[in-house]
Amino acid sequence: MDSYRLQSILDQFPRQTICVVGDFFLDKYLIIEHALGEISLETGLEAHQVVEVRCSPGAAGTVTSNLRAMDINVVALGVIGDDGEGYELKRALQSTGVDITQMVVRHDHFTPTYTKPMQRDPDGSAHELNRLDIKNRAPLPADAEDEIIARLRQIAPRVQGVIVADQVPERNCGVITDRVRDEIASLARVYSTTLFAADSRERIGLFRDVIIKPNAREATRALYPDCETGLDRAGVEVCGAELYRRSGKPVFLTVAADGIVVFHADGPTRVPACPVHGPIDIVGAGDSTMAGIVAALCAGATPQEAAVVGNLAASVSRL
Repeated sequence: MDSYRLQSILDQFPRQTICVVGDFFLDKYLIIEHALGEISLETGLEAHQVVEVRCSPGAAGTVTSNLRAMDINVVALGVIGDDGEGYELKRALQSTGVDITQMVVRHDHFTPTYTKPMQRDPDGSAHELNRLDIKNRAPLPADAEDEIIARLRQIAPRVQGVIVADQVPERNCGVITDRVRDEIASLARVYSTTLFAADSRERIGLFRDVIIKPNAREATRALYPDCETGLDRAGVEVCGAELYRRSGKPVFLTVAADGIVVFHADGPTRVPACPVHGPIDIVGAGDSTMAGIVAALCAGATPQEAAVVGNLAASVSRL
């Protein structure tokens, strides 16, 4: 793809609206100044002193942030709690320009939160201490499923794309329950002009009639759930081909530094990653890739061109 074609795809981005449905988390960073540590009179343990608090959208919220960075219009659809974390998450989403009017707020729900204590070192850098997770440990209530499905039915015909972000590992405890997943497949069949794409940590093999984006581990475990050692590259690509057969839509198999293998009607296409140099942090790169792929497809790109855009998005989110 030459620069002219790439620019023509990028020029379409501001005209696109994409709904991100799934598990929205609050990423809450607590910056600890070790030199200010105090000893608690009650416990005799060190009381860490927090000197800075940063909040940002995580999980599905990372996808929305990437889309907004590409100048895509974004609608967020998820379930959060009527709590302080929910307030912070809504504020963080709004600060990036995300439409949060479709978010479901419940009194009986936690806002999923990753609390990340970060100890500042003498040289000014920081390293993460043990994370504190707030998650909902019970299945999503049926009336919350009803609300998600009803809102998704209203949104689907009005947007160019729907990205499904299935983050919670415990089955049916997140937004993308079995019932919601089935409804997404039904909507994808009904609204053929709306592009549906799914990303899932644990259940990518259960999606049908939508584009999927597994990495090597997810593709392997979708077919071989008891596989602990992983497969070689050829074995992983066999899994990608089988997932394409099952899903009935293109599969974008990410293979780390080797880029993406796209399984589609023209057969498997290997799209190399963009070379990067210097320190690399892969956290969040998959979300950037997903945002780039779907944004490009909604803008009229071919699957191969979309993979190129996905790789470009991942390459600039490496730090």
